[in-house]
Amino acid sequence: MNVGFVSLGCSKNLIDTEMMIGVFKDNKFDIVNDPSKADVIVVNTCGFIESAKEEAINTILEMAEYKKTARCKVLIATGCLVERYKEELEKAIPEVDIFLRYSDYAEEKGKSAEVFEKVLKEIYDKIDNTSKKQINDTELDFMNRVITTGNQYSYLRIAEGCSNRCTYCAIPYIRGAFVSRKIEDIIEEAKMLVESGRRELILIAQDTSKYGIDIYGEPKLAELLHQLCQIKDLKWIRFLYTYPEDITDELIHVVKENDKICKYFDIPIQHISNKVLKRMNRKCTGDSIRKTIKKLRKEIPGVVIRTTLMVGFPGETGEDFDELYNFVKETKFDKLGAFTYSKEEGTPAARLKEQIHPMTKKSRYNRIMKLQQEISKENEKKQLGKELEILIEDITKDKKYYIGRSYMDVPGIDGIAYVENNTKENLIGKYVKARVIEVKEYDMILKIITD
Repeated sequence: MNVGFVSLGCSKNLIDTEMMIGVFKDNKFDIVNDPSKADVIVVNTCGFIESAKEEAINTILEMAEYKKTARCKVLIATGCLVERYKEELEKAIPEVDIFLRYSDYAEEKGKSAEVFEKVLKEIYDKIDNTSKKQINDTELDFMNRVITTGNQYSYLRIAEGCSNRCTYCAIPYIRGAFVSRKIEDIIEEAKMLVESGRRELILIAQDTSKYGIDIYGEPKLAELLHQLCQIKDLKWIRFLYTYPEDITDELIHVVKENDKICKYFDIPIQHISNKVLKRMNRKCTGDSIRKTIKKLRKEIPGVVIRTTLMVGFPGETGEDFDELYNFVKETKFDKLGAFTYSKEEGTPAARLKEQIHPMTKKSRYNRIMKLQQEISKENEKKQLGKELEILIEDITKDKKYYIGRSYMDVPGIDGIAYVENNTKENLIGKYVKARVIEVKEYDMILKIITD
């Protein structure tokens, strides 16, 4: 039988999908990318904000059409949206055969094997009534993932859940409290990924800067990075989503002193107004954010700082927004993403009375992104003539350019490096030295440096 997967949302969700693929593969399913060829379709949903919910529902309905037009016999929906709204979805979308909550299989060791045995039996019953078929006792396992991000890089999840309790965020209600993985387990997985050919690992969690506090009593991200640097053949290490209040001197030192660690900090500050930050239940202040950014730029030459901002949070005044706008204008972040506040059911912020009109939120979002567009153009111009190391990942259809990334770019989020193809050698999967000869708004064109 064929099974196809659709993974929505963040990279943390993608890892869950990759582990599920491992379970199906162990049970002799063929994995297909074309849903029209799938007997079983699994949609791993996101339920973080309103737009993500809409995308998830639309995707489920789209996949349901293959039950009418193609060979699909079983449609499974799982993930964060199902975790939050399983009962409502069961009534609203009867086309789905199995709704599987995240908590059904993710809470404790041994539970996922039992859950997926039941799921597989139900699939066999619906498709060909062979429920007596041998089902492998397969656990969701980081060591049994089927990597879907290609041959060059992989995500490495170091913790699950979140305990920050930001007033706008539903993650703790969906994924539970922050739980770190043991260092030795992470290192074992990292070695397996590198042995399989991946030379770049991207550490992820809802808040990587708090890694280790729950099991070791103190932050251990710096120690984890140090140990990862000892892995032979590992070229690049990134870590995403570090909260500004937990960027320690030790962490800065480790990043500064280890060539394998990309000089890249992803810091979701959300806002700069003290009043708004307090209402968000953020643990930092505007001044502490400014000091952290200043220190990073002073201590780590060439550091890239990416941030995420939220506009239109309940009670955000025009004065609060102006402070944020001027802060972005002065700081000139290397990378910046923004989104409008989404009123999420069950969160404290949803009960606040000073909700902002949707048109005002959209206007503020547009202003911030237009400003960052101008800043990005300025930043890109500064790269002209620079020599960079580029990881080559693909090639354009016309073969004129290789497609790659520098240390400044996270896959799927940041810009692309187009490297002129002036060699007969196949460079995909290799790191090359190249000079920036032209820049676009977010991307750049480079020429390979020959000796």
